[in-house]
Amino acid sequence: MVNVNKLKAKMVELGTNVDELSEKIGMDRATFYRRLSADGQTFLIKEADAISKELGMTREEVNEIFLVSLSHDMRKGGHMNEVLKINYETEQPTVSARELHEALGVASRFSRWFDSNKELFVEGEDYNKCTSSTVVNNGARRELEDYSMSVLMAKHICLMSRTEKGKRCRDYLIDLEKAWNTPEQIMARALKMANHSIESLKGRCKFLGEQVVEQQQIITELQPKANYVDMILQSKSLVTITQIAKDYGMSGRKLNKILKELKIQYKVGGQWVLYSKYQNGGYVHSRTIDITRTDGRADVTMQTEWTQKGRLFLYEELKKHGYVPVIEQAA
Repeated sequence: MVNVNKLKAKMVELGTNVDELSEKIGMDRATFYRRLSADGQTFLIKEADAISKELGMTREEVNEIFLVSLSHDMRKGGHMNEVLKINYETEQPTVSARELHEALGVASRFSRWFDSNKELFVEGEDYNKCTSSTVVNNGARRELEDYSMSVLMAKHICLMSRTEKGKRCRDYLIDLEKAWNTPEQIMARALKMANHSIESLKGRCKFLGEQVVEQQQIITELQPKANYVDMILQSKSLVTITQIAKDYGMSGRKLNKILKELKIQYKVGGQWVLYSKYQNGGYVHSRTIDITRTDGRADVTMQTEWTQKGRLFLYEELKKHGYVPVIEQAA
């Protein structure tokens, strides 16, 4: 059964009426009125879904309007609803073994009673181990061993008790099964499952969206590095320390000093050379340059130039110590 009053209240809240709503969801107006006059019992699942989407209902509103609880139906039946509690949160209704033990008024201890009754049933199919709780004298809650039983198992145990209370409990469970399988309850469960699937998909979409944002952030952070490294790899020529220093917004003298402090190079006879552990890395090349002394004499000097491999090596080493190219600083 659909809560027609709440459905109408939602329509009034949004300033719409049956004529407008039926047209928007592609439903015949007369059919819509007939559904309402029958307390919503004949609404199809797809119709209820279309209504909830068109009215922008929240999950709570869908539950309140379309997902009428079985306990309400059972109370209408006039049976002992207050004596035996039923769990409707699982895929199929279940009964607490301790609740049934109490409802039947069994004199023997719970553990002994359940052990003698479970022999005809299969754990994992007819019942599952769980816990329940009770309030002790000091007001604290105490955990108790319990079992969640199927309605079928509970009916068999009621029948085997051969008592008036057992008969009443069994009748109650039979009514429960009838209510559980009515068209409106089947529709309610289908809507609930669909609603759960939608919420799951929303959660998945949110997670994927966050992943995309995170990956985009990583790409943004790595882009300057990729640009600088690409620039290095595209060049095959030798470069001087002054040229490399410009990439970092400093002078060649300052960069030489930094590389000396980092124990990458040292000076011999006016030429910068690498420490032994870097000498065979293919990072530098010595070039002979003709010069003219101040007194007019012709002479030669050795100049260290860096290969592109060496330039990439410096990039990695300098970055470890907080020195990054200007192109990355701007990012």
